[in-house]
Amino acid sequence: MKYNDIILQTVTKFISFLIFLFAVYIFFNGHQEPGGGFIGGLMTSAALVLLLLAFDMETVRRALPIDYKIMTAVGLVFAVGTGVGSFFFSAPFLSQTFGYFHFPVLGELELTTTLAFDLGVYLVVIGTAMTIIQTIGEDK
Repeated sequence: MKYNDIILQTVTKFISFLIFLFAVYIFFNGHQEPGGGFIGGLMTSAALVLLLLAFDMETVRRALPIDYKIMTAVGLVFAVGTGVGSFFFSAPFLSQTFGYFHFPVLGELELTTTLAFDLGVYLVVIGTAMTIIQTIGEDK
């Protein structure tokens, strides 16, 4: 199949970037509002699938040389590690704590240990979804 629709590819680059930015916003606001790692991961996967539809799989693979199976494993380590890590502080499984930190550009932000768990879920969702999509796409 020949992929040379320049309008589709240009619009897809812009829209995918916007979807990715919104996914990051949803990811970081997941503690206070609806969202978090699962929804952010699904939105990021949707942006990647949109890129796969507009470009061929090899072009996207060259631009984003990511092994999604490894991404899934790393996400599982983060998600499970945050739960197991609470045992080192004599706290119940998956309990959370938070603190306020000052960042140069962003100012003071509240960071919770739930953010690490959400990061794990985010990586697992992207890794799993993209592994499934690429497996289906490569099947001929």
